[in-house]
Amino acid sequence: MAQRRLRVLPPMPFVNRRNAPSSPAAPSTAPTPTRPGRRTIVDSAIYLDGIRVASPTSLAETFRALHETPGGMAWIGLYRPSQAEIHSLAEEFDLHELAVEDAIAAHQRPKLERYDDTLFVVLRAADYLDVPEEVAFGELHVFVGANFVITVRHSESPDLSHVRRRMEADPELLAMGTQAVLFAIIDTVVDEYAPVVAGLANDIDEIESQVFDSQDAQVSRRIYELSSEVIDFQRAIHPLATVVDNLQAGSEKYHVNEELQRNLRDVADHLTVVNERVDGFRSMLRDILTVNATLVSERQNARMQALSELSHQQGEDTKRISAWAAILFAPTLIASIYGMNFTDMPELHWALGYPFAVLLMFVLGFGLYFWFRKRNWL
Repeated sequence: MAQRRLRVLPPMPFVNRRNAPSSPAAPSTAPTPTRPGRRTIVDSAIYLDGIRVASPTSLAETFRALHETPGGMAWIGLYRPSQAEIHSLAEEFDLHELAVEDAIAAHQRPKLERYDDTLFVVLRAADYLDVPEEVAFGELHVFVGANFVITVRHSESPDLSHVRRRMEADPELLAMGTQAVLFAIIDTVVDEYAPVVAGLANDIDEIESQVFDSQDAQVSRRIYELSSEVIDFQRAIHPLATVVDNLQAGSEKYHVNEELQRNLRDVADHLTVVNERVDGFRSMLRDILTVNATLVSERQNARMQALSELSHQQGEDTKRISAWAAILFAPTLIASIYGMNFTDMPELHWALGYPFAVLLMFVLGFGLYFWFRKRNWL
């Protein structure tokens, strides 16, 4: 994806510019639902010292509860929110307009951007689908401030409910603040890459066996499709290494807890292993494709050689048949001439005519036989 070119925009309220009203309206902090029956707030909670103290059911309640809880932290989980809901969050937490645009538009590569005191992180989750042998990708946007974490999911994956349960089960870890939540989310996304790697490795093992099966004509297509999946997976995880490196580089500057730094280093190690495995997959598939092309070429050459040998054998048989036909044709020609019984045929009244005709048949027959033998036709 091409790098976004930053634009300097004049200050303006967060509204949908495409469908902006003709007259300015006063901004509202209350979220606007997208359509009836669709819940975009997966979970919203206020934490104090690592303990959940409030579970608001709307963004307005969340904002109010956070204001009423000094030293508290809000963790808001959203699933495909409306533009109005994202704009409401942006007004409440002073989110940067470029980050808000990215969160609305989605389809971003993994990245980390800092806007003043707010971090904006884009993550790509991955899930291996065994039956179609495909990798399904999800997109997650995370806004991290001093007292809030906002997660915006644009797909079913990743499921962050177990991350929240794990963090709530460890109040001491959750009390470390919003960075602890961010690192736990990144750790979960990276851990979910492991089944994808295992699935791709299993497919590659199957393909290696399939390549040497001359009866399977679909192996080249399967190699190509699996290579495409590996490339897409590579595009999802490679930029994440830069994100983790940047977080590590800023740990000292932003006074990240030492325990969290150790956890982040562990995440970086796991991500390095995944990246190395995926790079190896791409090289292996490239080599397998080369081997398959070589084997296909050898099989084609073997078929061509077999066809050539068959054609040569047919030519030899044709020569033999032609040679014997010519040998038999000479006596037949002589016999047919003398069998016409014309009156003016002196040989018919010659006493030696019959022996002469028979001798001539044998001479011509043996002469043609030895001539064809000399030409290796017989």
